[in-house]
Amino acid sequence: MRRLRIRRYLAAGLLVWIPLGVTLFVLRVLINLMDQSLLLIPSALRPENLLGFRIPGLGVILTFTLLITTGFFAANLLGKKLITAWESFLARIPLVRWVYSGVKKVAETLLSPRNQSFRKVLLMEYPRKGIWSLCFQTSSSLGEVQARTGQEVVCVFVPTTPNPTSGFIILVPKSDVIELEMTVDEALRMIISLGVVVPDWRREQLPVAESQEVL
Repeated sequence: MRRLRIRRYLAAGLLVWIPLGVTLFVLRVLINLMDQSLLLIPSALRPENLLGFRIPGLGVILTFTLLITTGFFAANLLGKKLITAWESFLARIPLVRWVYSGVKKVAETLLSPRNQSFRKVLLMEYPRKGIWSLCFQTSSSLGEVQARTGQEVVCVFVPTTPNPTSGFIILVPKSDVIELEMTVDEALRMIISLGVVVPDWRREQLPVAESQEVL
């Protein structure tokens, strides 16, 4: 009895400290990464040299300031012209243009407020019929693929677990996927936790006809 109680207390303690420890670790990595932006400041003017000690987190402020300033500059007419000229210069460098144009296209796709990429969580039968996998819709306008298949096709990203940053894309008929109500964040938590963390969902939300099929 005493052993079971100790085990329960140990599990409760781990449930408090493990999420907190992982959160603090991730925050520390991100803050240290953004603190590297202080290297843009001349050595004599850096806070640690002026004050004699390092202040963690100053790089976060500088990083956001740089991003906002750059965004403001890029949004005006002069900034757009300079960026266009800079990109034209990069396009003349063989290796650089491939990397730069590819990364920029992905960034534009993900950051565009009108874009539908990674806005929907889908369920599809993969890798074979009867086995279901979570996936994210990345595109619904597939040009030649759409025309040659003769049906409405969507591009989905099937992530691996527990690392959802890797995976593969599949072009699948829209009729073969089911759109879920869970958010992208909820789906990612489910994938990272190996299916242990399942989003809350009320069964009565399912239409009557579908709920009868499930039963």
